[in-house]
Amino acid sequence: MAHPAPAWFHTFTDIGFPGERIVFGLRCSLTLWFMEKKKFLKRFVGVSAMVVLISGFNDSDIVGRSREARLNEGYTLVFQDEFDYVGEPDARRWNFETGFIRNNEPQWYQKENARVDNGVLTITTRKEHVKNPNYDAGSSDWRLNTPAAEYTSASVISKGKFEFKFGRVEARLKINATQGQWPAFWMLGANRGPVAWPACGEVDIMEYYRGIMHANLAWQAKGGHSEWHTEKHPIADIGDKAFWNEFHIWRLDWDEEFMRIYMDDHLMNETRILDIRNGERGNNPFHEKFYLVMNAALGQGGEAIPEHTLPSAYLIDYVRVYQKL
Repeated sequence: MAHPAPAWFHTFTDIGFPGERIVFGLRCSLTLWFMEKKKFLKRFVGVSAMVVLISGFNDSDIVGRSREARLNEGYTLVFQDEFDYVGEPDARRWNFETGFIRNNEPQWYQKENARVDNGVLTITTRKEHVKNPNYDAGSSDWRLNTPAAEYTSASVISKGKFEFKFGRVEARLKINATQGQWPAFWMLGANRGPVAWPACGEVDIMEYYRGIMHANLAWQAKGGHSEWHTEKHPIADIGDKAFWNEFHIWRLDWDEEFMRIYMDDHLMNETRILDIRNGERGNNPFHEKFYLVMNAALGQGGEAIPEHTLPSAYLIDYVRVYQKL
């Protein structure tokens, strides 16, 4: 005679867990609590003997799904890339920067250093000699008068594909927090080009270099130079080496009044943007559209780049943008 499944079995299957594959051994006790409507799982599992098999039941999946449902209530997902394909980043969502781009950085950006596989986007920094096809010895622009690069990387951007104003941005990232590395997940004003930096605005959701995790906003001050609200967090104060070998979630919450940057739900920077004005243009850049940037630079401010640290991988598990529509 068949017996009806227990109540907790139906709850698991409701939230996507195959309850029939959860098999417990002798004297295994399980206590579960559920908050109604949101299906937020609170659990305590006590095991006093061997667990034979727990298949399809994952702690991080439960916590992650519950967190997402709770955190994003009232928001609509308007952009996402889960990187659940193989090859180049999806051309419907992403463009590339090519060549020497900014800050006198030594790496040459090329799309070959960005690849999607195994459910993640990997941006790889390499020791690699590349001639500058735009070389002009007589130019005063370092991008042109530098004959070659000794390093390569990739910079993946949503400019021209996805640009937005206000909302929630979230990315799950794994960085190589070592000397010489300079990975970032950030945003620039969509009007960059016709409007020069810093007047276009900049938001650094995640920027690592020289042992510091940065969370920054930049805009134009009087006289045209940059003004910053920056927060610096030594990575040693956040976690040990094992901690930095794991994925972590960075988030930006952006509305008309505030920008708040989080790492693993811990506040890294809070900036009141309501009254910010560019010093020369007089506009508020943070009330205009931005695009996303994912890149791995090298040698911030001339920092040495140990050869044994290369090649190095910067992994992006997903990027999601939500808005209140």
